[in-house]
Amino acid sequence: MLAKETDEPFDAKDWIFEIKWDGYRAIAEVNKEKVRLYSRNGNSFMENYPVVVEQLSKMKLNAVLDGEIVVMNDDGNPSFQLLQHYGTDADYALMYYVFDILELDGKDLKNLPLTERKKILKKILKKDTVVKYSDHVEEAGILFFETAVEKKLEGIMAKKADSTYHTGVRTSNWLKIKHHHTGEAIIVGFTEPTGSRKNFGALVLALKKGKELIYAGHTGTGFSDKLLKEMYTVMKPLINNKSPFKEKVSTNMPVTWIEPKLVAELKFTEITRDGKMRHPVFLKLRTDKPAKEATMENAKDIVKKPSSNKKTSATTKSAVKPDKKEKGSEDEKNKTVKLNSKQVSLTNLNKIYWPKEKFTKGDVINYYQSVSKIILPYLKDRPQSLFRTPNGINAGGFFHKDAGDGAPDWVKSIELFSESANKEIDYILCNNEATLAYLNNLGCIEINPWHSTVKALDKPDYIVIDIDPSKKNTFEQVIEVARVVHEVLKKAGADSFCKTSGATGMHIYIPTQKKYTYDQVKDFAELICLLTNEQLPDFTSMQRNLKKRGDNMIYLDHLQNRRGQTISCAYSLRPKEGATVSTPLKWTEVKPGLSPQQFNILNTVKRIQKVGDLFEGVLGKGINLSSCLKKLGA
Repeated sequence: MLAKETDEPFDAKDWIFEIKWDGYRAIAEVNKEKVRLYSRNGNSFMENYPVVVEQLSKMKLNAVLDGEIVVMNDDGNPSFQLLQHYGTDADYALMYYVFDILELDGKDLKNLPLTERKKILKKILKKDTVVKYSDHVEEAGILFFETAVEKKLEGIMAKKADSTYHTGVRTSNWLKIKHHHTGEAIIVGFTEPTGSRKNFGALVLALKKGKELIYAGHTGTGFSDKLLKEMYTVMKPLINNKSPFKEKVSTNMPVTWIEPKLVAELKFTEITRDGKMRHPVFLKLRTDKPAKEATMENAKDIVKKPSSNKKTSATTKSAVKPDKKEKGSEDEKNKTVKLNSKQVSLTNLNKIYWPKEKFTKGDVINYYQSVSKIILPYLKDRPQSLFRTPNGINAGGFFHKDAGDGAPDWVKSIELFSESANKEIDYILCNNEATLAYLNNLGCIEINPWHSTVKALDKPDYIVIDIDPSKKNTFEQVIEVARVVHEVLKKAGADSFCKTSGATGMHIYIPTQKKYTYDQVKDFAELICLLTNEQLPDFTSMQRNLKKRGDNMIYLDHLQNRRGQTISCAYSLRPKEGATVSTPLKWTEVKPGLSPQQFNILNTVKRIQKVGDLFEGVLGKGINLSSCLKKLGA
């Protein structure tokens, strides 16, 4: 039985949710000590995974089981790459997670409801180190999916609790929900490598449409040096130098064509009308799937989620906020609002993000819509590094930079190569209220934009001095550091703007108006930090390593001024106790008695109405770096 893909997680009665294991689907026929283990297209796994066969034979069952063979990595997560190399590297744990039973003692169980089949399965499967029961949760698909994302799993499966088993059928009663859309495409060629890259540059992809092969795009991302070599070794014997397409395909580099026999699994944002994969990223080679299954129809076969939830449309920002009078109602949990002429789906609005203060996800969305006109100029056209806290501030958060894959088509993004990640990352650009609400709905309590925009990615709009205290520093010391930095900058003739970090530190911004490179502004920031450290040597340091620095020294961080670095935006909420806001200040406010806890989700809007946007000058006239250096005697 096969599953269709749906676009997003959902909560629903009469549905169960399982982990989506990243491995090989496998049927096990066990008749006492005799075992057959094979893939969904009938290929034997007996020689590949003898450990599983041996364990099944010891169980003395008479049953037909359905499950997934996986290899666990050092983090305890399934790794398809390790599974593919299991024969040569068997140091990792191999497991067979069983999620269904089709026969028991000669009796056909396929017409029983799924939950009944799973009860039988759980009863007959004893605790084992290799063959394991794949458990499930009921109804709470959204929270389960968020947890799967946090644990870096591939996704989840949603199955109708009363579904019967239909062999070989792809049905909407079983749904797969991934971080991103995935699908298969046929590899029909590869381009020449450029620069220091070896073996090949990109794979040329195709999908079957009837009897024809249609060009589906190309991908050069998702490869390590090792994988580039392995893929080239597999493709080399298939070279035929004959294009499979009727039309001429335009690529950046010359193509070497191969026989259309290999199938790649890719993640992508969407299939365009003309059949091309948007932003495809190579995941793995599918040796268990024939090329004939990589069709246009299968690639586009993404169904809408089932839903027992009512959704209402709204055109005002106030509609984002849950109705407190109907606590627990479906309308309170989920809404669709209209922002910038776009329909934005908002889910779990009554989910508690701050347990002590009882602030909810809905409160976060409502706050950002209330300050959207003020905050958006500091976000527009800037790549976003998404810090997500979907389970509230006490559950911790995680960075999710490559978030464009699951975004609606109206969310703008830019694909940039990340040296630290060694891959292309699809960064979201938060240019309007609709995108802001979408990010908040992902669990982005905190908003972290780049210092530069897509118009000049290598030239930031400002310099940032990050005053970062250690455990034993007081906020009074942070204030003293900020005032010294301000005085040094005044001596340099440089305008500066200050804000609380929303946590324990402060951030000082110096406008540069895209006039200088990151290296230039980083060097200037380092000079300012050095001059500040000279005046406050007893409790400031430029040593980045905390152990070497000590827990009583404030770190003067000039390294924030590098391409791709991010910091919490002005007016950004922080996932900290009290729902604090990173708030711009007048320099006259930076004095003893000031506390970051003074500025929070409840009072920031009123403060803005009273004092205006104190950060406006950050995007204004930039400093003259040469003049500043001369005034400092540098």
